[in-house]
Amino acid sequence: MSSTIDVNTLASFSPLDGLKKENRHALANKTEVRVAADKQLLFSEGDAKKRAVYVVNGTVELLDGDAVVEKIIGGTGNSRNPLSPVLPRKHSARANGKVEYISIDSDLLDVMLTWDQTGQYEVSELRSQEEQSDDWMTILLQTKALQRIPPANIQAIFMRLQQVNYRQGDVVIKQGDDGDYFYVITRGQCAVTRETPLNKDGIKLAELVVGDTFGEEALISEAKRNATVTMATDGCLMRLGKDDFKKLLNEPMLDWVDEAQADKLIADGAAVWLDVRLPSEFEAAHKNNAINIPLYFLRLKINTLDADQTYVVYCDTGRRSSAAAFILNERGYKTYVLKGGLNQSGLVS
Repeated sequence: MSSTIDVNTLASFSPLDGLKKENRHALANKTEVRVAADKQLLFSEGDAKKRAVYVVNGTVELLDGDAVVEKIIGGTGNSRNPLSPVLPRKHSARANGKVEYISIDSDLLDVMLTWDQTGQYEVSELRSQEEQSDDWMTILLQTKALQRIPPANIQAIFMRLQQVNYRQGDVVIKQGDDGDYFYVITRGQCAVTRETPLNKDGIKLAELVVGDTFGEEALISEAKRNATVTMATDGCLMRLGKDDFKKLLNEPMLDWVDEAQADKLIADGAAVWLDVRLPSEFEAAHKNNAINIPLYFLRLKINTLDADQTYVVYCDTGRRSSAAAFILNERGYKTYVLKGGLNQSGLVS
């Protein structure tokens, strides 16, 4: 029988230990401990699912074909990092005896890390304790719409989101009106209806729940609202104004390079690697001769970088590195961002 993981155990893994306490608690409440029987595969070589898999208890064998190349034992130093994180996976992972493990959406984790490390203020400044659940930040970060937003804009998005409380029956947006806001549901439920010539009361199109978003179509297309959204229960929404929505969806002007282009820049002496992951991630694996300045330290350590030097910035996926490059570019540094991060490019041996 599965159970949620203890938050202290979650904090023993990297880079989960880099999350703010409140977000780590929210993630722990949503993360189940899974059980694998002896010889069961946790994943196979070539697997490309975006999941970070950690061993909690027991022993997992990493396989190259049929050969065991490494044994990962839960609760030890070599279990701090996710198993075979580069996608597609280079190894299969097989349980040696009973194994307890966790599997976390790596996109969600990376977005949470990016937000935590770009935030300039405490989450409590954005949260009403009486109106919002403890995991409201996780709810917002899990929305697909917010995950599509360029990571360098995450902080600005959260700074500009407005909290609005509604009562059951309140109309949030009305069909035919001009678009003004983009909405995310953080508490309660909404009903979507559309009026037709034959049905003035409206045909029910959908029910929206916590984590769902609405309102973007009219903002993007400059069209009228094509449906009415009414509160089905008391609830709370976060909303983003039209101008902010349109402006902050535009990715900052960043120079992206693939692995071959980055390697040539490094080999020609035209740039150096800058790793903006956590020290524990850097220690586990990194590019040769890379400088490590975690994203959350970048503003403090920026003067230690050579303003005349060009940097190829990288992380695991490109999220944190694009945020870092945006910070550097604002201050006159020349940067490139490794497209897809280490999970796509792999490491220099």
